[in-house]
Amino acid sequence: MAAEPRVETVEDDLPLPPRKRTRISSSARPSKAAPRLFAPFRALGLITNHVPFVLQTRSQKGATEGPRLHVLTCLGKSWAMWEGGKMGLLFVGPDLSEDISSMAMDGNAVWVASGPNVVKYLRGKEVTRLQNPLESTLSYILIFGTQLLALTEDGRRMFAWNTKSGELEATIQFEVGFTATTVLHPATYLNKVLVASSDGKVQLWNIRTQTRIHAFSPSSLLPIPASQNAPAITALTQSPAIDVVGIGFASGEISVYDVKMDERLLKMTMRDGAIRALSFRSDGQPILASASSTGHIALWDLSNQGRLIHVVHGAHDGAVTALEWVPGQPLLISSGEDNSVKQWVFDSPTSPPRLLKFRSGHHAPPHIIRYYGEDGKQLLTASRDRSLRCTSVVRDSRSFELSQGSLAKKASSLSIPVTSLKFPPITAISYSTTRAKDWDDILTAHTDEPSVRSWTMKDKKVGKYSLSSVPENKRGLPEGSAKSVCVSACGNFGITGSSTGIIYMYNVQSGVHRKTFDVGPHPIPGASSSYSSKKRSEGRGITGLASDSLNTVVIATTVDGTINFFDFHTTELEQTLVLPSSSLSITFHNDSGLLAVVCDDLVVRIIDVETRRIVREMSGFKSKILDAVFSPDARWLVATSLDSVIRTFDVPTGRLIDAFRTASVATSIAFSPTNDFLATAHVDSVGIYLWANRAQYSEVSFQSISNDNIVDAAMPSMQGEEEEEALEELAALAIAEKPTDVFVTPPQLDGDLVTLTLLPRTRWQTLLNLDVIQQRNKPKEPPKQPEKAPFFLPTLPGVEHRFALQESEKAKEKEKPTKRLQKAAGSAESVFLQKLTAENEDGDYDAFYDYVKTLSPAAIDLEIRSLVTLDAHRLFLTALIQRLRSHRDFEAVQTFQSVFLRIHGDVLVANEELKGDMGRLREVQAAESFVNAGIFGTYAVFKGLPMATIAGGAAINGGIVGTTFFSIREYLVSPTLLSIVKSGQYARRRAELDAKERGAKLEQEKLDWWDMRSHKVPDTAVSGAVTGGVLYAWRRGRAGILPGAVTAMVACTALQLALNELGVVRLKMIQRRLTEAQAIEADPSQQQLPSPPVVTPTKQPMTVVPPPPSNPMSQRVFGWFGFRKVSDEDYLERLKLERDAHLQRIAELEKEEAEAADIITPQ
Repeated sequence: MAAEPRVETVEDDLPLPPRKRTRISSSARPSKAAPRLFAPFRALGLITNHVPFVLQTRSQKGATEGPRLHVLTCLGKSWAMWEGGKMGLLFVGPDLSEDISSMAMDGNAVWVASGPNVVKYLRGKEVTRLQNPLESTLSYILIFGTQLLALTEDGRRMFAWNTKSGELEATIQFEVGFTATTVLHPATYLNKVLVASSDGKVQLWNIRTQTRIHAFSPSSLLPIPASQNAPAITALTQSPAIDVVGIGFASGEISVYDVKMDERLLKMTMRDGAIRALSFRSDGQPILASASSTGHIALWDLSNQGRLIHVVHGAHDGAVTALEWVPGQPLLISSGEDNSVKQWVFDSPTSPPRLLKFRSGHHAPPHIIRYYGEDGKQLLTASRDRSLRCTSVVRDSRSFELSQGSLAKKASSLSIPVTSLKFPPITAISYSTTRAKDWDDILTAHTDEPSVRSWTMKDKKVGKYSLSSVPENKRGLPEGSAKSVCVSACGNFGITGSSTGIIYMYNVQSGVHRKTFDVGPHPIPGASSSYSSKKRSEGRGITGLASDSLNTVVIATTVDGTINFFDFHTTELEQTLVLPSSSLSITFHNDSGLLAVVCDDLVVRIIDVETRRIVREMSGFKSKILDAVFSPDARWLVATSLDSVIRTFDVPTGRLIDAFRTASVATSIAFSPTNDFLATAHVDSVGIYLWANRAQYSEVSFQSISNDNIVDAAMPSMQGEEEEEALEELAALAIAEKPTDVFVTPPQLDGDLVTLTLLPRTRWQTLLNLDVIQQRNKPKEPPKQPEKAPFFLPTLPGVEHRFALQESEKAKEKEKPTKRLQKAAGSAESVFLQKLTAENEDGDYDAFYDYVKTLSPAAIDLEIRSLVTLDAHRLFLTALIQRLRSHRDFEAVQTFQSVFLRIHGDVLVANEELKGDMGRLREVQAAESFVNAGIFGTYAVFKGLPMATIAGGAAINGGIVGTTFFSIREYLVSPTLLSIVKSGQYARRRAELDAKERGAKLEQEKLDWWDMRSHKVPDTAVSGAVTGGVLYAWRRGRAGILPGAVTAMVACTALQLALNELGVVRLKMIQRRLTEAQAIEADPSQQQLPSPPVVTPTKQPMTVVPPPPSNPMSQRVFGWFGFRKVSDEDYLERLKLERDAHLQRIAELEKEEAEAADIITPQ
């Protein structure tokens, strides 16, 4: 019997891990509106829009491959240039402030009309900008020789600019009732253009004289009843024949018209909508191609009274915007509003066209995007256009649409659009690449369809199976639509969930049904009363499916707010977790085992699958949540909502760390598996937008923010601004204001502490002794380069073979080294001097010292020697002074001082203008160091300062410190420790004091060496800390207590240990001497003879001179301060005297004690 599943209910007030919210004031908001974590990078999938493309043909002299084709398409606010041979992307223009309305090409120049401006580009860079003086929008532009013609949006005026000077040369205003829509320059017509209007009229104008030459009546262009208004002219094109043009109308009629004779030659009609484009074939075949607003392309035979040859039904899924025949080739290029550009080739004049090449994307905004694979190079995108596409992140040419079969032939035979035969829009996608090379690896659920379809990425087409939501062996169950899908991590199983609450598992390889999971009724009776108005079969619809990487559990969420955990193998319902709100969708992270559930109460709840409990709740949304995704490391959760804001949460802390608002709502998001890009799809765009992750390229702050810190972000463009800027964008992905990282140790702990460079001490020792090292390592002779023998040895003429060695030597003599490089190197400033000069004299010279610390000791020595001017000396002295004041890089500054003075000391003494800087350096050094060795001793000699003053000041300071220290130790610290501590040396010292007070004899205990070494060390340490804290506080205030106490405690403890160690060494030496003396007394033969005297031979009688006494340097130094060495005999004698004095005192005390006892004792 199956065990009852465990049910847990999650209420709104469920206690969660604590989350601290950081309050951010309004003044702390970022000044620059830019997302902290993501930067706009690039847009994908944009090919063209409703603006007609421009075709340019370029023929090169001597080329055998034919002319080169360039296709210019509009991308909204930017443009793209494609190479026609392989439809590869060449250039992408920068984004403009307004949408582009028309485009034109003139040689290498690209002209685009955007709002009231006409902008000229050369190789993607703006070079000229023309502006409408009326500041109204321009709708159409045409290159007319050296002039540019532009029509206003209202069709009332036409402007003519000079393309070279940019001056406005002419302004033509049309009559009332004439609304111009397009302009055409008839071939061979000088200074004349045809202007077509939306009321079916055509006029011929002279641009130079600004006069109208002729007006063509609508009745002559198109025969219509008198009571009916003429349809608008929507297309106007030039034919290969002179004076003949093609005119297309909104009613579907086409007129081939002779403008010279004012006569209509042919009339054709397309019954599938308005004419959007016309183009005449120019390779000798009299064929006219026309395109309609319904996406059809018709071909007309002009040699046979305009007979219809072929109709390409559904050539585009939307209105065709432009048609162009490639000059001299049977190649037709078309573009449509379905975001595609196609090339059609004609194998024969009468054969139907064949699709040769194309570049396309979604023609409806995608609503589901997911990264495919682990390399982050492909995106699966589903759109309302009923297509499933694979979009390449690396190269647009690798993008493709997954085939749904041969629908084109079927649609052509049925005369219906291809889109109507495609599958319904996709509502859910799941994939696994584990077995992608063996069988189908993608599953999709479709709108209102009970079946789930499989796809294969390897073959780029729909798969073999259609997995029904009700298998054949379950026909009795109610049939519902498929709502969610899941492919197991192993790639062997596909799981489908329906609106009826039933879950089926299929084998993806064979398409056979394997298992069934049933969520059953709601675990809490009456909890699903809110769904009572719906059908009972729709009450517990599945909204999300997931399985772990080990195939042990199947997770299903329902529309009534439950999370069901099934055993993967037994299909048993193990546990049900009830949420306080219905779930809309889920996102599962396999590696971490975290499940994100998007709920209807504007909260994203994260469940740990191992513990099956809610671990985090992400709130703060202002509108419905549309999609959520984990980062690859599960550190972030990115979610998009209906308020057009993309929010990023830090999962460990549960805080909002980034939020930015886009121009349109993001319906779906996907995070790259490589953690470098965030992909978004928006409600009003057919493109996919990539946002670069700043954390991959620079340091970012993960501090929490509030909803008041939401910034507006610009949408990514197709390629960025310019190629150079686009390449530099990743390198410059850094936030202008870097927040302080609280986890990093600051460069200076306290203003009064001295900080070292943390570099090896050998670097500075090498710099100080560099001269000695170089002298020691100097080679005896320079290395000799081996003589190179020529390939052919030159010989001298004659019978004997003799080599011409002298000629090679003469050639070497002719080679004289040039001095240009030497002069150039001498005149250029080094980086060392440049950084030294660039620093502010009142700053800390951080950049300069950071650079110097990267140099080798030899390079630093060379740079210091290169300071040959007085200005350079002054700057270097200022750098030393400012760095000493900042208390940083102390040992480096001391080394630089020593080397600088050793090298340039004579220059500093000889120049009076540098003595002021030397004086400031002396003052700063004296304030920062207790011992002014090196530079200030040298400077005192230079300045002639009295050494008695320095010695007197040192004596006074030493007296103050010594008096304070010994007073505190002897009268405060030692008595306190003796009264508190009851063991160790303090017990022995207390017993000695008690015996001394009583006059009693104390039995001496045996001490070890550790007792002697630790004698009074705690007293000295505590006394040093108190003394240092008091003196530093007196000098620097309260901030100096802690550093003074620590420094003095360490110094005093070290001195006391050294003093104790000296006593121990002295006693060991005395013990060794006594042992040797006792051994000599016992055996006189072991006594060593004294060294013989030194005999000095002279002419006089021989004189014996005793050897000079040995006087070490340490004894002479102590002798300068009044100390002398005590011999061992004197020291023993002094100890004996002290012993006799103590023994005498003990005898006196014993005698007094005996007398007192006799007096007290009764007779």
